[in-house]
Amino acid sequence: MDFLETALWVLLVLSSLIIIGLVLIHRGRGGGITDMFGGGFASGVQSSAVGERNLTRITWIVAIIWFMTIVLLGLITRFSI
Repeated sequence: MDFLETALWVLLVLSSLIIIGLVLIHRGRGGGITDMFGGGFASGVQSSAVGERNLTRITWIVAIIWFMTIVLLGLITRFSI
């Protein structure tokens, strides 16, 4: 059980960092962090609407993984002896 808990903590940290990066890459709707840093990497990723849709899908997938990891860690904590 310790291995599973450790693996889930590592997954939680990694998915948290990935979500932060993905949210910062998203196209700004005016005055956001993307505009403050001048776009940079975001302008290459978001060259089309397809790129923005794919970025949104990836963000949602990582967010679901993040949420499920938190739920599993909560269940392990709740039912551990």
